[in-house]
Amino acid sequence: MNKLQIITGGIIKNNPTFVLVLGMCPTLGTTTSAINGMGMGVATMAVLIMSNLVISLIKNLIPDKVRIPAFIVVIASFVTIIQMLMQAYVPSLYASLGVFIPLIVVNCIILGRAEAFASKNGAIDSMLDGVGIGLGFTLALTAIGSVREILGSGAIFGYSLGIADYMPLVFVLAPGAFFVLGYLMVLFNKFVKK
Repeated sequence: MNKLQIITGGIIKNNPTFVLVLGMCPTLGTTTSAINGMGMGVATMAVLIMSNLVISLIKNLIPDKVRIPAFIVVIASFVTIIQMLMQAYVPSLYASLGVFIPLIVVNCIILGRAEAFASKNGAIDSMLDGVGIGLGFTLALTAIGSVREILGSGAIFGYSLGIADYMPLVFVLAPGAFFVLGYLMVLFNKFVKK
């Protein structure tokens, strides 16, 4: 598999949201707006890239009995760093994402990629896998957040489109997340299958 295929595979073929249906808790919980979806996606991508890199470098040093706990320690370390950076430099985004930032530690996308890819491949390929899966997750969350924000509040990235009075609030609430996710999943898979 070449380097470009690793990246595009994470965006299209192995998209964590629309194809693999992983990470549904942050997907449904943080996509009330496009900026929240993008922020969660970028934070997750940063953790993915760095944890994949470190796990691929230390994979031969970790005994099989403690492989998963060791992976979680590596992931938790990077989540803590990202959490502190967000709290320092983007406090409003940090506040709006709330508990979902620390929950990146147990996000099945990250642990799954550590187990399925980073523990079996080299450092560069593992980083590229993190980029691809991270971009796929970020694009999916941004798309879901954008649709929910437009349909629920008549805005995009916080900028009003002048149609807020005509939009049903349900799309920024929990049921709207399920509707938008379902329809975008169908559209994504319909176009990818062609």
